[in-house]
Amino acid sequence: MARRERVMRMSVEQPLWRALTAYRVLTMVYAIGLFTTAHEHFTRPWLAVGYYVVLVAWTLATLPRVANAAACTKRFLTLDLTVALTGILLTPLADTSERITAGGPTLPSIWTAGSVLAFAIKGGWRWAAVASTLVAAANLVERGSPARDTVHNVMLVWVAAIAIGYVVEVARASERTLARALEIEAATRERERLARDIHDSVLQVLAMVQRRGAVLGGEAAELGRMAGEQEIALRTLVSGGLVPVSRVSEDAADGAVVRAVDEPASQDPDAPADLRTLLAPYAGARVSLAEPGAPVELAPAAAREVAAAVGAALDNVRAHAGEDARAWILVEDEPDEVIVTVRDDGPGIPEGRLAQAEGEGRMGVALSIRGRLRDLGGSAELISVPGQGTEVELKVPKDATGVTPAHARGKAAGHD
Repeated sequence: MARRERVMRMSVEQPLWRALTAYRVLTMVYAIGLFTTAHEHFTRPWLAVGYYVVLVAWTLATLPRVANAAACTKRFLTLDLTVALTGILLTPLADTSERITAGGPTLPSIWTAGSVLAFAIKGGWRWAAVASTLVAAANLVERGSPARDTVHNVMLVWVAAIAIGYVVEVARASERTLARALEIEAATRERERLARDIHDSVLQVLAMVQRRGAVLGGEAAELGRMAGEQEIALRTLVSGGLVPVSRVSEDAADGAVVRAVDEPASQDPDAPADLRTLLAPYAGARVSLAEPGAPVELAPAAAREVAAAVGAALDNVRAHAGEDARAWILVEDEPDEVIVTVRDDGPGIPEGRLAQAEGEGRMGVALSIRGRLRDLGGSAELISVPGQGTEVELKVPKDATGVTPAHARGKAAGHD
């Protein structure tokens, strides 16, 4: 938090507000000085004096209002611009028409630009455009005709105000980006600190429980196996920086079985999803995950379908390869497609077994794996040699968007 406060103090806005405060005071003095040197030429000098009394009182009383963006409210900006416009429109009543035609200054003179600049600093270039347009209209009414010097002054204020407003908007965006970067840096440092602490304590304890449980056997072996799974999950969380996704698990004899994987929350639902994040929860004591170091991006719906197909393949491993079987997930990010391979060291699938399962109505592989990839425009190839394990290779094109509603499905009750 301390870092973020320093960023706000470095804001480009605060120097602009201080400069605007000084500008308003100096231009007020300048406007009064112009009147003082030429008051004998005014037809109604008392009207000008009355306006300058109001101008001085308003300028000095509202100095705190232009100290920062929070104090400079919309109501103040409206009243401030009204004071400036009133002075411009009172000029023909107080000064002679000859002086006005000759290009004489208005009563507020360049003090008016301070009001427009306040709009620019507070609201950006759009607010500045509105305020400067109103000032331009008042100047044209005061002059009676679009003389060259009037147009020149109006354009100068208009362009300068819009430019400053645009610069302020860019600066604000840059500050937000910098503040966000500092927050991420602070979070990363904290995660690294926690990772060191966890590595020195919790992970070592879990590893010791796993080893001791394997030696003791019985219920201690089961406890050791669970400790090993938690060690791997925790190590993945603190080391890789991937955000674990939510999942629904159910108890089984060989540990937690992932039944559903949800897409992590994202500010932009149309933004590509990182397939690594969806596959990370599948890693465990008996499931190894090998992935690229960079994000593997797919459309959110396509990424969910691929992750669900991987889950179905792992369900088959748990159901048919035995308690001691291990599985490996390999993710390959090719230029035009993503390839995910799921391999296990189980007994393999006897020849003809898949066709027999489909004939019996058990459509686990056909629907949960092949059907999903087919709907994505990809393919699923299953290779199994009895006694040498099973390998499922999933290929999905990078431009895949997801499945159609007609093919939405849940997992089949049996997986073969």
